[in-house]
Amino acid sequence: MPLVADGLIAAIVAFLGGAQHLSPLEDVRAELERAIERAGPDALLGLKANLSADTGWDYYPRDLLAQRIHHMLADRFLAEGSAAVNVESLTSLDGASVVIVANHLSYSDANAIELLLQRAGASAVANRLTAVAGPKVFTSRERRFSSLCFGTIKVPQSADVASGEAVLDARQVARAARRAIDVAHQRLAAGDVLLLFPEGTRSRTAEMQPMLPAVARYLNAPGIRIVPAGLTGSEALFPVDGGLRAARVTVRFGTAIQSDDLLAAHGRDHRAVMDALGHAVAALLPSSYRGVYAR
Repeated sequence: MPLVADGLIAAIVAFLGGAQHLSPLEDVRAELERAIERAGPDALLGLKANLSADTGWDYYPRDLLAQRIHHMLADRFLAEGSAAVNVESLTSLDGASVVIVANHLSYSDANAIELLLQRAGASAVANRLTAVAGPKVFTSRERRFSSLCFGTIKVPQSADVASGEAVLDARQVARAARRAIDVAHQRLAAGDVLLLFPEGTRSRTAEMQPMLPAVARYLNAPGIRIVPAGLTGSEALFPVDGGLRAARVTVRFGTAIQSDDLLAAHGRDHRAVMDALGHAVAALLPSSYRGVYAR
């Protein structure tokens, strides 16, 4: 067991080594050792198993030890002024099927939203988050470790936004996407809060890109409430070129939208539905982030 703990700690410290603002890494190492010791050997073995688990296009639960470690490190990276704004849009929807739709700036986006919800006193929402995650998250141990702070549903990426190891042919994408949507609706029925980044890939300029029409299929279930979310600052927290840095990150939640009403208003035209949501997200962002939804 000490070898497992040592390997985990070494991997985390190595990943954090490029963060120049970080306090001495020996202090970080000591904190990690204490956190793992408090969690106990079963939690450590569970984390090890979860890091390598791959059951296909399905749901993967959060890991409490991974979540605790991220929370322990959060204050070192979320700069003063980081906040979740208007969390009442979420906390007032207790008992409803809730989908958060956000812009996508960084691999750290879902982690930042989870942490900021916890800080804002919305732990009941944060602990029910299930993020829709592309296959690239499952090809890196660092990204996989970060994704264990919440539930994830592994989904395919279309050829329009995928690259490298994430590319599938059209038939594979269609089959896997259908499965992922079914799993998402099951998780909503079980009380999870679904987190979607409908642009399908991180923006390399921080400006919004067109939302993918196919994402509208996740919203096609009775009674879903869609909460738009505008995220700023995470592109500096974990830039596209890699390396964690301290940054001020804000997520601002908008007014909930009834999915039934939204779909009906646009004749179930998926392009129009997603563009309407794109504009709802853009309205929560500074003008420099709005990109294709600036008008």
